[in-house]
Amino acid sequence: MHILQILVLAVVQGAAELLPVSSSAHVIVAEKLMGLDATSPEMTFLLVMLHTGTMFAVIVYFWNAWRRAFFTSARQLRESLVRVVFATGVTGVVGLVLLQLIKHMVAGGRPDYEIEQLFGDARVMTAGLVAAGLLILLSSRAPDRPVRDIGLGAAGWIGAVQGLCLPFRGFSRSGATISAGMMLGVARLRAEEFSFALAVALTPAVVLREGWRLFKSHAVIAQHGVAELLAPGLAGMVLSFLAGLLALRWLSRWLDQGRWYLFGIYCLVAAAVVWHVG
Repeated sequence: MHILQILVLAVVQGAAELLPVSSSAHVIVAEKLMGLDATSPEMTFLLVMLHTGTMFAVIVYFWNAWRRAFFTSARQLRESLVRVVFATGVTGVVGLVLLQLIKHMVAGGRPDYEIEQLFGDARVMTAGLVAAGLLILLSSRAPDRPVRDIGLGAAGWIGAVQGLCLPFRGFSRSGATISAGMMLGVARLRAEEFSFALAVALTPAVVLREGWRLFKSHAVIAQHGVAELLAPGLAGMVLSFLAGLLALRWLSRWLDQGRWYLFGIYCLVAAAVVWHVG
């Protein structure tokens, strides 16, 4: 893969991942425009490495806010961890059930079917972008609330919404979870902090899954070698980290200024573009 292609994908991923506009849909469209196969193991692994870069950007950006929200006392830390773990568990259950339903409906229950085969489907990405855009527009009408703790019930609902996002490229994880929090009465910036805490909890599992998927693809490893596969991912991870920091500043500013709805409008416009390109 050419370094220019990695640069483009890293900037697109780093900026779009941390904005509620579905980074995966944007990256997949960029891959198609550059003639790359978005469903191949090496490309999905690169996408996960780009996610890893943005995960580190999230940790750096939110560290002070999380320290105030989660680490002021042992009790608060324990309660916060329970909420994050519970929400992540709900995400896993919803995601696995949804995966089995997709296998049954799309592939007739074939055990060898992999959800990545949906990643290049323009119809799926378009539907996801429309759903995210409408959810953002709906949540933007909810009045902002004073900052308060997220209860276990709200955490579970946010985790369930995150689970719905996992199989579908285009259905923005951050857009859906922040919107869900706002509709449940959580303050905008507090919903943002919790959404990205869930992202940090979820990303390592996704990285391990894609690493294992790549490892099982012996033909890909034999053709390229481990070093040749890892190098693009590591370079992209650094670039997506830098782009992610800038995107987070943008997102927080627009949330604070009440411009959240503009991301919803963008998702609807992006859906039309994806449908046309696809």
